[in-house]
Amino acid sequence: MIVVECNDPKCPVHGMLKTRGNEIEGVVVSDKAKKTVIIEHAYTTFLKKYERSLRKTSRIAAYSPECIGAKTGDTVIISETRRLSKTKSFVVTKIVKKV
Repeated sequence: MIVVECNDPKCPVHGMLKTRGNEIEGVVVSDKAKKTVIIEHAYTTFLKKYERSLRKTSRIAAYSPECIGAKTGDTVIISETRRLSKTKSFVVTKIVKKV
């Protein structure tokens, strides 16, 4: 569901929230909380001692404005912003692939 009119001040597109720093692409794992989604981001890191690459995942809580409407299974881009709550420092800016 896409909301046409957005009055959310924390929306990066329609509101006054500025983004900075990292932009991360990941998959939405959970959208149970109100205006919050959990993103799972997979990345690789190199272990110099063993000369091997290691696959890791991190789970990041991000603010999801109602006008964007990210759901579980969607691939999204999140951007870093100021601290919005205890666990949220990212905001969903764009949906790359809908399920």
